[in-house]
Amino acid sequence: MKKLKFLTLLLSTVLFWACNPKSEGTDAEVSEAKEVEEVASAQEFALNTTSSTVSWIGSKPTGKHDGSIPITDGKISVEGDKIVGGNILMNINDIKNSDLVEKADMQTKLVGHLKSADFFDAENHPTAEFVITSVSPFNPAEDVKVSEEFESEYKPATAEEHRVASPTHKVTGNLTMRGKTLSISFPANVQMDGSKVTAKAKFNIDRTMWGLMYNDEASVVDKAKDKFIYNTVNVGFNIVAEQPAM
Repeated sequence: MKKLKFLTLLLSTVLFWACNPKSEGTDAEVSEAKEVEEVASAQEFALNTTSSTVSWIGSKPTGKHDGSIPITDGKISVEGDKIVGGNILMNINDIKNSDLVEKADMQTKLVGHLKSADFFDAENHPTAEFVITSVSPFNPAEDVKVSEEFESEYKPATAEEHRVASPTHKVTGNLTMRGKTLSISFPANVQMDGSKVTAKAKFNIDRTMWGLMYNDEASVVDKAKDKFIYNTVNVGFNIVAEQPAM
């Protein structure tokens, strides 16, 4: 009887984790997508797509690449002094690289590879989107999860190293990439000043959770020979939203 109870408990635990994926080792807590509520009474602040940026840093044992994904549209919904919703729409077809500016051929090759089915599959999934589901005051007592990475000169910055300075809020929202939607939560510095809202956030995600599997660490036996790309990607949001002039 005790053995049967143990097996039942073990099976229940396995099923729970299978149905509730979480990414340990990132300051972006990852779980199933959450319901998005419409807030009819909220004021809408339009994203300034020129001033707003989404940045990325990808790493492998012999180097790093960094760049950005252009924001094409979006808004922040505010009710009183609280953010109650919003979205950020990104153009994957126009993903950019910054570190290979002086090596045009290599830059073109890298960008093309990122847009291919090995990574974002931009032909079938030309956009990515982040939809805010909740924003709450930041709790300094919450621990930052720091993953153990394979040691190399160019291993990704940890969640603690990469986190934005002086976070004020915890932002939760649904991130859709490559046709898959998961909820992520991360610390951010949010400021509201009259007709403008600014938000800065820096966090890590595991790319493989959204199906970006090329040369992922799990499929590699001998990591010392640079036959993989780190699953951890350093992400940054720098958002500026403004209320339309009356």
